[in-house]
Amino acid sequence: MFLSLHFYALIRPLIHYGFHFILPFFIAWIFYKKRWKKVGLLMMATIIVDVDHLMASPVFDPNRCSINFHPLHTFYAIVVYFVFLFFPKTRIIGIGLLLHMFTDALDCLWL
Repeated sequence: MFLSLHFYALIRPLIHYGFHFILPFFIAWIFYKKRWKKVGLLMMATIIVDVDHLMASPVFDPNRCSINFHPLHTFYAIVVYFVFLFFPKTRIIGIGLLLHMFTDALDCLWL
């Protein structure tokens, strides 16, 4: 049986912000056990990519899909974030940015 739309409206922000702020630490703990706190903070800090939301009007719209709307959320930018994975010095940032894009893409499915 399908859950009510009210239930989805309640859990949507919990999932979205949980993926932005909790999932990076979980991934860091799995793959970077010795320095999971630092790696988790670094991946979580990639939320700075949301600075491009300031260029939109309104700045926040809960019913807008960020993917391909904001400049740092385009498919071109996502390709660059993917390339970050191939270089050890940018790998953690790349993981964080791709996780961010994945989270925002999930949001698009709710619309």
